[in-house]
Amino acid sequence: MSVDKPLVSYSADVNFRPAELVTLPSYMDCHEHEYTQVVIGLNGQAEFEVEGAGSMIGPGQGCIVSSGLDHAFGSLSQRSDILVVNLTKPSADDPISLSKFHELSGSDVYFNLDPRIGQLIQGLVKELESCPEDLYLSRACCNTVIALLLSQPSRFALPAKESRLDLNIIDNYIDQHLGNKISVAQLAGCVYLAGSQFHHLFKEKLGITPHQYVLAKRVEKAKQLMKDSPLSLGQIAELTGFSGQSAFSHSFANLTGMSPSQYRKTHTV
Repeated sequence: MSVDKPLVSYSADVNFRPAELVTLPSYMDCHEHEYTQVVIGLNGQAEFEVEGAGSMIGPGQGCIVSSGLDHAFGSLSQRSDILVVNLTKPSADDPISLSKFHELSGSDVYFNLDPRIGQLIQGLVKELESCPEDLYLSRACCNTVIALLLSQPSRFALPAKESRLDLNIIDNYIDQHLGNKISVAQLAGCVYLAGSQFHHLFKEKLGITPHQYVLAKRVEKAKQLMKDSPLSLGQIAELTGFSGQSAFSHSFANLTGMSPSQYRKTHTV
């Protein structure tokens, strides 16, 4: 009777776990290793940078870190957990399709999971949580995750660079985080671009920098709040992400030609 070979070969190192759950540090850490990793976000938001290409990773998103590549990672949330699948180097008889995991670099390493596959992986994660030291379960989880990713029709495909500057995604992120500091790296991560590449494409397409765009969004929201709410200018400054009322007044005047108090007087009944 023939026995099918496992999809992934494993290291003889007893400390090598094919699949494991990891809680990311609250600071940016950096390292490299001689094996390929598949990283899948489970909860919270994390920031990854692989060979200079940065992105944010949340639930249902992931990245592939080929062996030997420098990569940095850290949590952007109070807690961020990931599933890490560790792959040894492919041998001559490994499936050809598996070599994709060992060859990706740059922005191509980032992907979104098909929702159905995401649900299946969540089920595997629950099993790992219940038996974190079970090596056989870890191996089975690794094989299943790899098989699921290889079955995803557009598993590593990203839109062409020209179409990846999706303003709807960027606007949604800004709207959700308007009361907080918003960095270029965070905006770039929304559309799977490195910070410098994102800045260049953004300015080329819109004629202004990402910082100027966010500032205009803050001022527009402030205008709405001044017309539609009784909130004080200090409260509005806080809600729209300004460091204080002075910074709010200065930016508002630069963009509108009048102070916030003047605007409120002329635009309220």
